[in-house]
Amino acid sequence: MDLNADLGEGFGRWPLGDDEALLGIVTSANVACGFHAGDPSTMHRICGAAVERSVAIGAQVGYRDLAGFGRRRIDYDPDELRDDILYQIGALEAFCRVARGRVGYVKPHGALYNTAAVDEVQAGAVVAAVRSYDAALPLLCQPGSTLARLAAAAGLTVVGEGFADRGYRADGTLMPRSLPGAVLHDPDEVVARAVRMAVDGEVVTDGGEVVAVPVASICVHGDTPGAVELASRVRDGLAEAGLALGPFTPTG
Repeated sequence: MDLNADLGEGFGRWPLGDDEALLGIVTSANVACGFHAGDPSTMHRICGAAVERSVAIGAQVGYRDLAGFGRRRIDYDPDELRDDILYQIGALEAFCRVARGRVGYVKPHGALYNTAAVDEVQAGAVVAAVRSYDAALPLLCQPGSTLARLAAAAGLTVVGEGFADRGYRADGTLMPRSLPGAVLHDPDEVVARAVRMAVDGEVVTDGGEVVAVPVASICVHGDTPGAVELASRVRDGLAEAGLALGPFTPTG
């Protein structure tokens, strides 16, 4: 089982999250590529540190929305969205090459992630970008989503992702962050959710329903308060459940 977190989401002199500590816990790092967060120097630093620790590097691509942290939906021309995603993957690849690593996968961020989960136009733009850049790159996304379906139909490798620290709705999508219970903070609850998703492939929704979430990677958000403790507890919980931890894609 893979354990991932969003890293490099500060900007300039404003850091966000403890990237160094999380790189010692996770097996895959979703690195912000400068559109919703991040900057060249941060990308350079994170890529070098990830390669040193044999942590897989993923391009965390998002809307061009630094002010909104990529969490506000934007209605794009699909070709423009495709090109924005290509730009971000290429930027991160440059710093990976300097560190003698590689971009190992792609994961949409924030509102793009949630929109592509249900919207065929934006999902199609994400798929088009990945296919045109490198059709061998895995796409990390919600299982059963529109993005997962279109990516699989296009021949891409789809890696199902579950969120240890987020609430789910009955249709398997994430609860909007504006709703109570959308973000989980209790370590015991977060660990139990992660283990259930990893072992049983299911999660309990906000309404109490049990829905299937076949996943190969568990995410703990790097900007969540107490993220380092949560990630460490989740890693320990997965190991205690008998799961071997490792990235789903080569790190070099």
